[in-house]
Amino acid sequence: MSEHPASPLIQGFPDPESLAFAAAEFITQAAQSAIQDHGRFSVALAGGNTPRLAYQRLAMPDFIDRLDWKKVQIFWGDERCVPADSPDSNFRMAKEALLDHVPVPEENIHILHGDLDPETAALRYETELRAFFRTPGASDDRPTTFDLILLGLGDDGHTASLFPGSPALSERERWVVNVDHNQPPPPLVPRLTLTLPAINAAMRIAFLVSGRSKAEILASVLTHPEERIPAQLVRPAHGHLFWLIDQAAAADLP
Repeated sequence: MSEHPASPLIQGFPDPESLAFAAAEFITQAAQSAIQDHGRFSVALAGGNTPRLAYQRLAMPDFIDRLDWKKVQIFWGDERCVPADSPDSNFRMAKEALLDHVPVPEENIHILHGDLDPETAALRYETELRAFFRTPGASDDRPTTFDLILLGLGDDGHTASLFPGSPALSERERWVVNVDHNQPPPPLVPRLTLTLPAINAAMRIAFLVSGRSKAEILASVLTHPEERIPAQLVRPAHGHLFWLIDQAAAADLP
């Protein structure tokens, strides 16, 4: 699509199921385009119930067969500092909903290690990202270029693990940081997150938002830019921003 990066494209759907189908279609088309263009597709997954439905839909045969999964590289936008088999792990959710059902090579799955010391885990993931995205002749501070980053929207306006008032919102150099998390939503454990410089360098960024509980904050994000909500700081430098939302989440929009 050819929308200017400053003009997000908002698409609405009747219910969570149709949103999940549309998100699976969106991911598939982005992957096909990236693979045709440069031979691989790099995607950062999001946690949460809305992405889970999209992953489950993407894991169905009619979608699986449309992708060359050997050329798909899986990353995460954030993770809780818990073991990989914890019910609170974003990795575990994606594994059960998607990765266990598609032929993506194990070496193409790049895990955020929530079971390590948080600072160590953040530095390790940043090192992995910089190595993965480095091209011959590029400097080490070259921005990441994810083909697609999927994001959710919290009731407080957070996205990934970038919460209101967090020092991580002001980070301009690091691509991955560890953040304290002592306010709802639970669990109240440290987290690892991509930073705004890493997120905003992506070619495509897609928010997946569903449910009546998200209506008020979604309306604030989209219609009150002066509020400086974390999700409003997602502004692709050269890519495209999409909002895929269901009717319940859109209830408070004009």
